[in-house]
Amino acid sequence: MSLDVSVQHRFDDFALDVSFEAPAGITVLFGRSGSGKTSVVNAVAGLLTPAAGRVAIDGTVLLDTARGIDIARHKRRIGYVFQDARLFPHLSVRQNLTFGQRFAPKDATAASFEKVVQLLGIGDFLARRPGALSGGEKQRVAIGRALLSSPRLLLMDEPLAALDDARKAEIIPYLERLRDETRVPILYVSHAVSEVARLATTLVVLEQGKVMRSGPATQILADPASVPVLGTRAAGAVIAGRLVRHDPDGLSVLEFGVGELILPRIGASVGDVVRVRIEASDIILARDRPVGISALNILPVTVTTIQPGAGPGAAVGLRAGNDLLLARVTRRSVTALGLAPGVACFAIVKSTSVAQGDVGS
Repeated sequence: MSLDVSVQHRFDDFALDVSFEAPAGITVLFGRSGSGKTSVVNAVAGLLTPAAGRVAIDGTVLLDTARGIDIARHKRRIGYVFQDARLFPHLSVRQNLTFGQRFAPKDATAASFEKVVQLLGIGDFLARRPGALSGGEKQRVAIGRALLSSPRLLLMDEPLAALDDARKAEIIPYLERLRDETRVPILYVSHAVSEVARLATTLVVLEQGKVMRSGPATQILADPASVPVLGTRAAGAVIAGRLVRHDPDGLSVLEFGVGELILPRIGASVGDVVRVRIEASDIILARDRPVGISALNILPVTVTTIQPGAGPGAAVGLRAGNDLLLARVTRRSVTALGLAPGVACFAIVKSTSVAQGDVGS
């Protein structure tokens, strides 16, 4: 499945001009409040008719203003999950879910009720009403209702924004399963880099109604040129590794391109592939392999690019085998170490610097 979006529209004080393509998986629209994320999603859903634009899902055109095509919103087969779950309070969870099935076309190959319930882990409270559910449980039911309508596309507009950290941690693994176990493409709105790192397949960065960066999430997050847009404090890269063992001292060992990554014990099984976000500020660089230090992760890397910041800092792009990393150091350190594209060095990462929330499937 693929998604093609081109939207141009002028509001009273804001001009939107956005175009991007996204493959299957979760495409995250990322940006500050007011950057145009929700306007794009509403145009895809049919809640906003732009002055000019085109929207197509896997070749099926939903909107093409140049050709006079504008499929009615209720015929677009798009599931929309909002910040608040918007469940029917007088209906049980089961009844809310089956309500979604009413909108599935008769000839559609929809996910079964049992499969959706199992996927989202909501079987234990089918008889409850929404008032008896936590915020995370309500969102899982809202996602299930949308899935049972057999959508071509799922739209999620900051579905975790109203949840506290504990509820976010509860629901993100279900969103990862949704990404990995269904074929339904997802357009996901967020301004939280931690959600992007855990969930995104493709990343589209918006600023003032324009696309600043677009492409595979692992490449965009590790690119020093993205730091001014994403923010220096949130900058960091995502790598994938296979869990090879849990050691008796409470540490877990991941195997990836250039060796091993040792982390505090993670909740995954040996053999699982996990995604790990490493913040740029948690990486120290050395020209020679250090000895006699407490950090357990010393990774051989090669400098790819260097992006000086507005202040004393610089973002350094690194390649570790087929993986990309990002380090944030001072410009003085860049000079002192003689760092430049092509220079080999070592990236040092403390095991305890990687938070549990930055490790996902």
